Amino acid sequence: MGPMRRRFEFEEAFPFAMVYKDRKNPQTELPDHLHEWYELVYVHSGKGVFFIDQTFHDMREGDLFAIPGNVIHQAFPDQEEPVTSTAVFFSPVLVSQASYGEAFTYMTPFEQGKLHKQFRCQLPEADRAYTARLLDEIHDELTGGRPGARHAIVLNVQLLLIQLHRNSFTEHTPQTANTVNAPAWMKQILLHIDQQLHTPLSLSLLAQRACVTGAHFSRVFKELTGMTVTDYIAAKRIIKAKELLFESDGKLSTIAEQCGFESMTHFHRTFKKIAGCAPAAYKKQKLAEMAKRQS
Repeated sequence: MGPMRRRFEFEEAFPFAMVYKDRKNPQTELPDHLHEWYELVYVHSGKGVFFIDQTFHDMREGDLFAIPGNVIHQAFPDQEEPVTSTAVFFSPVLVSQASYGEAFTYMTPFEQGKLHKQFRCQLPEADRAYTARLLDEIHDELTGGRPGARHAIVLNVQLLLIQLHRNSFTEHTPQTANTVNAPAWMKQILLHIDQQLHTPLSLSLLAQRACVTGAHFSRVFKELTGMTVTDYIAAKRIIKAKELLFESDGKLSTIAEQCGFESMTHFHRTFKKIAGCAPAAYKKQKLAEMAKRQS
């Protein structure tokens, strides 16, 4: 299994990272990655394809992608016009908020995006310069070493999230998903995998369901997702296991079975490889984080 978890270097008091105006190409783009931080990706120029949790999106200038934590994603920059983008990574703890008496949260676009498989916001022309300026200011604060820099960064991230929220839920902003012409069987298989994680999902069975040869299935799957079928299914099963660990009090053996693992040994080994810790330790860590957020 290849690299799965993106690792961030940060202080516990400030869970934030940024990759500023990075020109991507197929040779230097990160391998498929999975992390628990939320991610904003703004496309300054160029084009490409973004695979995000079952969906294939075009990447174009002015696009703002909102990627929730624990979602498989991989960018494929165009060979001739590679994407230049800025990525902001943060833990939800960074932007925890009071309600101030209105039904608004910074996380709503991420939650709705995950629910509806819509991760791309095409910003109107008038809002692109403002977004680029906010990112410039975050970068300046991050590198300038001035007093109050972290507070300024958080304020600018909050402004970014407010803009994302406003653009995500307005009629004038076009919202498109699955804009890339992937084969129909590929989209159906990705949905099938999500719905059948508790059942056996071998390459041969999936290829048979798609009515293509195993070799063709494997090649197209890797080209479009950046992952092998085996790695993708393993990551999806661990994502589901994380959700069940956090949302229920079920026994580990029950959760392992619900996620399609035939043995506890396989479950523990795979979970630790992808999540970086044992299932019980993960649950303890998440509960502690939730308690801290609510305190």
